[in-house]
Amino acid sequence: MEDILPIHLPATDLPMPRRRVLGAYLAEIRSECLRYLRAPAFILPMTLFSTVFYLMFGVLINHGNADAARYLLASYSAFGIIGPGLFGFGVSLAIERDGGLLTLKRALPMPPGAYLLGKMTMAMIAAAVVTVLLLLIGTLLAHVALSWSQIAAMLAVGSLGVLPFCALGMFLGTLIRGQGAPGLLNLVYLPMAFLSGLWLPLPMLPQVVRQFAPIWPSYHLNQLTLAAVGMNNHAAPWPHALVLAGFALAFLSLAARRLRRYG
Repeated sequence: MEDILPIHLPATDLPMPRRRVLGAYLAEIRSECLRYLRAPAFILPMTLFSTVFYLMFGVLINHGNADAARYLLASYSAFGIIGPGLFGFGVSLAIERDGGLLTLKRALPMPPGAYLLGKMTMAMIAAAVVTVLLLLIGTLLAHVALSWSQIAAMLAVGSLGVLPFCALGMFLGTLIRGQGAPGLLNLVYLPMAFLSGLWLPLPMLPQVVRQFAPIWPSYHLNQLTLAAVGMNNHAAPWPHALVLAGFALAFLSLAARRLRRYG
């Protein structure tokens, strides 16, 4: 009789229904969005930093130079896109590791990718908001003429271009402590932006800076935003997209290795 009786697996061995898996992913995304919305001291500087810079240099000091306004729209968009990925992952991961929250999340009965997807989604939303704000300032105040296809390209670059910097922020978050994370990440963020030509066009920078600019992922993101607004038509954008995808995979692999070893 025992051979023909059905075998009852323990509840922990049963696979989670797809509906519950989807619900777990959505719950994690919702919690991440609510957490950042309830921390305006963190989310507002991250989303408004580049818009204030563009308002000053692209509108108020520009004196109606259409090419300069278009170039600065692309470069400050790249600058703003980087922030949500770098700080949204780097600072929060460092703080959560110090506080033991990451260990707690690992023990919860949730899909292992929900934590990562929640932060990625929040970073993509924040980057899209930054892009929309800059597009509004560029078109309404700086009078940058953009077609609907260029606007769509900017939104696509903003939403997807943040992902390599999510991976970079994730990797840096495994290296630093929570209290010092914002300052240390700024030591990466600000020099990388300057050396990539996001603040000043590369022809205005020294020759040595121009030679080494392509080593930075922010340089390749800037080439995509320039192409989106119609200022980099002499070169195909796909090589820069592939380079950014390579950066994303490399930093994600390094971050995953460190998290497996050190938590």
